[in-house]
Amino acid sequence: MRFKPLILTVAVTLAASVVPASAVAGRLGLQDDADAIRAVGVTGVIARETSAHGSRTVVSGVAELDGQQPPRPDGRFRIGSTNKTLVATVVLQLVAEKRIGLDDSVEKWLPGLVQGNGYDGRRITVRHLLQHTAGIYDGYFPNIQSAQEYYERRYLPHTEEEIVRAGLSHAPDFQPGEGWSYSNTGYDLVGLVIKAVTGRTWYDEVDRRIVRPLKLHQTYFPGTNPRIAGPHAHGYTRFTSGKYTDTTKLTDADASGGYISTVRDLDVFVRALFGGRLLKPAQLQEMMRTVAVDESVEQMWPGARYGLGVFSRDLSCGGTVWIPSGDQIGYKTRLGSTEDGGHSVVLSMSTQLNDSMEAALSQESAARKLVDNAICDAA
Repeated sequence: MRFKPLILTVAVTLAASVVPASAVAGRLGLQDDADAIRAVGVTGVIARETSAHGSRTVVSGVAELDGQQPPRPDGRFRIGSTNKTLVATVVLQLVAEKRIGLDDSVEKWLPGLVQGNGYDGRRITVRHLLQHTAGIYDGYFPNIQSAQEYYERRYLPHTEEEIVRAGLSHAPDFQPGEGWSYSNTGYDLVGLVIKAVTGRTWYDEVDRRIVRPLKLHQTYFPGTNPRIAGPHAHGYTRFTSGKYTDTTKLTDADASGGYISTVRDLDVFVRALFGGRLLKPAQLQEMMRTVAVDESVEQMWPGARYGLGVFSRDLSCGGTVWIPSGDQIGYKTRLGSTEDGGHSVVLSMSTQLNDSMEAALSQESAARKLVDNAICDAA
């Protein structure tokens, strides 16, 4: 439901199917790349690019499968694991305030919670959680694999505590610092740590420290409300049946992926983050200090690495792009930013093509091409 299922499903062969942007003669533009994503079966696409020359937003497809209206440029969507970058930013602000240390143990802030069954909270640090190197098992994280499961589970709420308890009931993937494995459950632990440090929920801190200061007026935490407020394209998922299931309504908001936003607001956020407006230089450097990822991610994104709440990967034209990205049923979000935040792109796709390996590969390849072209054009 977050970013991990896509990685596990399609990463093994994606690298071979990606066409490098540098190999495409005569780039036709952001609109053409958005149309190419629509052509692989995505119902609606919104893409925004910002550089020193200004911003432009394009749309492609339709807001609703049986309708004729295009997606609105200001339409909202679920941002999925892009949420992790918000959470990591809050933690790093707390580090700058000397209220918490990246190398503090989980046991210090959540005494007795992470113990037994192979876990020892004294050995797991906040950095491990943010970096996906804690070994927290994620196989029990709530997931939806079919239309039937969607209709059965779409309104079921899950608390961070519930998700963490489920994950800790299984043995760890590895001991802290001895591997890398994407863990939504680990980020729910981060959410609990933020509450222990501040006395407020992680989303209250995101709102107080990021959303309001940056005036992200279209960004909000939905809680248990399954609807998306305001204008939005319907989100669709193609499960193995091959049919489009309208998966717009969903109760699924926790620290691993809960916020709803727009391409404009996410663009403001990512430029503020890498431009140094949200974090002091020392903390931004910590966020961008990366480690190697597992083979599945490396095969999907050659040269990919992970920092604190954010991926980086190689650009097809050379260099590196920073990609806070995420999936949440019905929606896929891909961001790209240069290291200084000077050039950025935000892509929202209101469809997940999960019916076949080929379809999933085609969608991810087209999305990567749009991000690469947008960033490489500024090089």
